[in-house]
Amino acid sequence: MHSQNPFLDEFAKLTQAAMGIAQTAGEEAKTAMRAQADRLAAEFDLIRRDDFEALKAEVAALREEVAALKAAPQAEAMPAKKSPAQKSAQKATGKTSVSGE
Repeated sequence: MHSQNPFLDEFAKLTQAAMGIAQTAGEEAKTAMRAQADRLAAEFDLIRRDDFEALKAEVAALREEVAALKAAPQAEAMPAKKSPAQKSAQKATGKTSVSGE
């Protein structure tokens, strides 16, 4: 809706331009603040949250792997139990394993 008054038309254009400038200035301020925060984070050797979470997950996976590797030699040191199928096969063939042979 256009008014017939040129003063109001010019005032509306001026207001619209001012709003555009304010929005652009806000975006520029946000960009400048983000750059400043990134610079400070780099200066203090800080990391981002997503990097921290990824590293935390990797450490948890490595801890599980280390625990599994520690458990593996213990399982090898323990004598293996024979399954019932292996025992019956051994009885059928008549072979027994005796240490020292």
